[in-house]
Amino acid sequence: MGKLPSRLHHTAYVSKDLEATRHFYEDILGFPLVATWCEQEELFGKERTYCHCFFGMEDGSALAFFQFAHEDDDAEFNKPVPASPFRHIALNVDEEAQAEIEKRIAAAGIEPPGTYVLEHGYCRSVYVVDPDGMIVEFCCDAPHAEQINAIRAKDAHSELKRWLAGDHSPNNDVRPSVLQSAD
Repeated sequence: MGKLPSRLHHTAYVSKDLEATRHFYEDILGFPLVATWCEQEELFGKERTYCHCFFGMEDGSALAFFQFAHEDDDAEFNKPVPASPFRHIALNVDEEAQAEIEKRIAAAGIEPPGTYVLEHGYCRSVYVVDPDGMIVEFCCDAPHAEQINAIRAKDAHSELKRWLAGDHSPNNDVRPSVLQSAD
C-alpha cells in the first residue's frame, strides 16, 4: 500500500445562504472563518460565479462551503442530500471541546431533533444539523479507544466478510447498553 494522505485538506458543500452558514459554523460552533475566495471561472462547460468559504480546524484542515451567484448554477449543483442520519461529517474532539460545543448549541436554542447525543462505547457523539440540513457529528473517543481500535483493526476484514455473508449479529461489545445488559 502506498503512502496515505497526511490529513484532510477540506470537505466541500454547497450552501443556500453563506451568512447563515457562517453564523452557524463560526458563531455557534466556533470554527473560525479562515478564507473567503470569490471566484469566476469556466467550470463544466459554463462560466460560474461563486463564493467559497473555509472554516478552519486545529490541524489545518477545513470545512468549505460554496454559494453560487446565479440561481441556475445553484439548481444544478445544490442538490438536496437525502435526509438520513447516516450521511454526515464526523469530527474528532476532546472532552473539553465537546462540552463547549454542546453549550454553544444549547445557547443557540438548537433542540432535538436538531441535536442529539449517542453513546457508541468507542466514542461519545454529539450531532447537530446545520442550516442546509447537513448533520455534523463531534466524536470524543473513549479513554481506551486505542485498545478498542486495535481489536477492530485485527478483525476488520473477517467481520466485514461475516456481515456480508448474512451474519448480522452485532460485534459492538463496548456500547453502554451492551455492557449494562451483560451485568
